Amino acid sequence: MIINNTVRYYLFIFALQFYTKMSKADKTKELIIERTAGIFNTKGFAGTSLTDMTDVTGLTKGSIYGNFKNKDEVAIEAFKFNLQTMNDLFSSEMAKKDTFCDKLLVYCEVVGEFSESKFPIGGCPILNTAVESDDTHPELKRRAQKALLGWKDKIVLLLKSGMELGEFRDGLNPEQIALTILALLEGAIMIRKVTDNQAYIQMIMQSLRAYIVQL
Repeated sequence: MIINNTVRYYLFIFALQFYTKMSKADKTKELIIERTAGIFNTKGFAGTSLTDMTDVTGLTKGSIYGNFKNKDEVAIEAFKFNLQTMNDLFSSEMAKKDTFCDKLLVYCEVVGEFSESKFPIGGCPILNTAVESDDTHPELKRRAQKALLGWKDKIVLLLKSGMELGEFRDGLNPEQIALTILALLEGAIMIRKVTDNQAYIQMIMQSLRAYIVQL
């Protein structure tokens, strides 16, 4: 079938309008996620109201729910955004290190200098989500569990890689060590949040650093 220039023109205009519309919708969704991420990570799912969401985004209820099915969907995307922000922070610092031991020590450095200007607003999204969603939101709990176990697996991989190169002693139990490191990291963040005492988190990170160095 031969398509004349007029038809081609209108097809091009239609495609351009469709792309522009989709692009605008994507940008709106991105704005909603980025601006509500800190609210959900600070107040939690139950504590975040629709008013909070409209206030922080500057959008109407219709705009928000025109892009997301419900509050649950926004909360899940916000969790994913916060988790990625935290993971990117650790990854970017680890990329600067040459040894697996130094890569592990990045956790001590970053968490020891705990600041919400670097971390997602509200702190560790895994800790916050796990505590709130334990008995109230199965899907968020599942995602927090998956994120925590994924973090554990990354630490296990660093330990195994270091053992293969002789950086760490033979005979270590990477799974046990990874869980211990996670417990100290998340425990330190929790204690810092409850007490508002930065010195406590630094003290715990000093202990964790000594633990990692002697592996």
